[in-house]
Amino acid sequence: MLIVVAYDVSDPKRLAKVATVCENYGTRVQYSIFECHLEPSAFDDLWLQLLDLIDDSEDRVVAYKMDARNAQETETAGVMVCSEKALCYLV
Repeated sequence: MLIVVAYDVSDPKRLAKVATVCENYGTRVQYSIFECHLEPSAFDDLWLQLLDLIDDSEDRVVAYKMDARNAQETETAGVMVCSEKALCYLV
């Protein structure tokens, strides 16, 4: 399943921790947006880690779950921002 995770975290220390967790599960496509191809159990692990990190009175994390059909219909344009840990392929 393709899951798009986006976040807005107000504290720089929490922000760095959230980004690190997301980098372990997916590919950064914008500064605070990750694409993750995950099984449901891996998503559950990711989500619980994110919930432990954020302050829900100041921060926001959202996960958009896309089924295979919708993921195949995704359109992109422009430059992709890759994190240092991500390996990007152009086909």
